[in-house]
Amino acid sequence: MKVMVETSAHHVHVTKETLKALFGEDAKLTNKKDLSQPGQFACVEKVTVVGPRSEMKMSILGPERSADQVEISLTDARKLGIAAPVRESGDIAGTPGCKLVGPAGEVEIECGVIAAKRHIHLDPKTAEEFGLKDKQIVSVKVGENSGRATTFGDVVIRVSESYAPAMHIDTDESNAAALGGTVDGEIIA
Repeated sequence: MKVMVETSAHHVHVTKETLKALFGEDAKLTNKKDLSQPGQFACVEKVTVVGPRSEMKMSILGPERSADQVEISLTDARKLGIAAPVRESGDIAGTPGCKLVGPAGEVEIECGVIAAKRHIHLDPKTAEEFGLKDKQIVSVKVGENSGRATTFGDVVIRVSESYAPAMHIDTDESNAAALGGTVDGEIIA
């Protein structure tokens, strides 16, 4: 069972209300580049994420979401001074917050800063073909020719009609396995 493995750099998801506060009343997200997941895109718009220790400029991913979320690596978390827990995207209850600064204003989010749990997006047909179920935990072997072959454990399967098959890891995980861009991984169920 092979799956495309992509590195997901730090990024921010915003609500319509936060977008307006950061970029102005008539603000709309501008698609810079389509991403592998249908309907998802990297935006021209960037914000500054401010933590207790430092700040970092990050891209916004669109479209708007129902809750603000900042996805960072654990290295980014240390740099910012934020104790970001490893969580699935969308599981933000009880997580730390931060300040977001845009050209038209700033917003203090009470929660939403996470290090995203490594995961595989699958559509139902592919999940069935692979014999995998939503929320199942698997391992994925990568980097056979990188000189740093790695098997990632605790990879959560996420199944939805709106997904295209792809595994997402953060920059720390990608660097540890010496992955140069998008690679194939072998799912070990």
